[in-house]
Amino acid sequence: MSTPNRKRHRTVPVKIAHVVVGGDAPVAVQSMTNTDTADSKATARQVARLAEAGSELVRITVNNAEAASQVADIRKRLDSMGIDTPLVGDFHFNGYKLLTDFPECAAALAKYRINPGNVGRGQRGDDQFAGMIEIARKYNKPVRIGVNWGSLDQEMLGRLMDENARLPEPKQPTEVMHEALIRSALESAARAEQLGLGHDRIILSCKMSGVQDLISIYRELASRCDYPLHLGLTEAGMGSKGIVASTAALAILLQEGIGDTIRISLTPEPGGSRTQEVTVAQEILQSLELRAFTPMVVACPGCGRTTSTFFQQLAGEIQQHIRQQMPVWRQRYPGVEKMTVAVMGCVVNGPGESKHADIGISLPGTGETPVAPVYVNGEKTVTLKGDSIAREFQQMVDDYVETHYGNKP
Repeated sequence: MSTPNRKRHRTVPVKIAHVVVGGDAPVAVQSMTNTDTADSKATARQVARLAEAGSELVRITVNNAEAASQVADIRKRLDSMGIDTPLVGDFHFNGYKLLTDFPECAAALAKYRINPGNVGRGQRGDDQFAGMIEIARKYNKPVRIGVNWGSLDQEMLGRLMDENARLPEPKQPTEVMHEALIRSALESAARAEQLGLGHDRIILSCKMSGVQDLISIYRELASRCDYPLHLGLTEAGMGSKGIVASTAALAILLQEGIGDTIRISLTPEPGGSRTQEVTVAQEILQSLELRAFTPMVVACPGCGRTTSTFFQQLAGEIQQHIRQQMPVWRQRYPGVEKMTVAVMGCVVNGPGESKHADIGISLPGTGETPVAPVYVNGEKTVTLKGDSIAREFQQMVDDYVETHYGNKP
């Protein structure tokens, strides 16, 4: 699937276990657990939920010995559940020590995330970075060199600020910070290659929490390298704010062909599911027509013609039903993710939208005849009425999936 006028920034493909990031591979969706990694049972359970939701890579925190000691067990638990989603280890401050002290952790992870701003300072930092790269080489693991504006190397930033101050026409401080982030990523990648890590084993990211900052940095980074780029607005926030901000930034970059893997860093609502970040990432890619993950439900927003909430309830039920069925449908019915379902609320746009969908229903608006025509592949096939409209239409959707996507080679 491709969008008009979108030319993808060419990057080198990097293989992470069975997942390819970059090159001609589709933009990959990843997520991160928020469990205590030392609790292997809870972490494996959450990874499984994220994987079932569609996360193709899952990052876990490896911050202490207790966490590192459980990584191999988490991998075994997932394998026993038939879940082969690659695990990415998130390391800060003490990554070299943990990878050294727990070789089974180093072997079980599919990729390491290294933040050059948190590896250490001076010679100590150089040595620890070199040590982590050596371990990555030993176990043939790719790395993501992930620079973050909240943990930027202050020595580098200070040096660039001093150099900027001496220029005849100094740049704005924000521009200097952007350059520091980009240079930190590129210089760290160059150093990793000098230490023997293959060019095709490196992924870069430069995360910011501001939309315009992120867009500016990634445009520049993409113009200066061919490493695959991981996109994400760091500390995006909670609820609609986090979703809108992440979408605003990533949609622009993805439309410009920049980005090989994405994560939506949402703060979950109290009691909310961690899988929401996977759903949002998928919906961004599907809305841009870059990938298809689940059938799209088209529903009108409602107006004075639709004072009844029946169409809203039905649209919600159908969407929930489809998402619940997708783990099974994805395996059993190839291509079903491209299906469209319309649930419309009145006669104005209802029949037209329903005809354009694979299967659609036009419910009666206020004052309209209490019947609901159903359209399949553009043709009206039946008119539903009575109290069982919702149940009957849901069954028709299931039947459509079986008829049109079942028994395919």
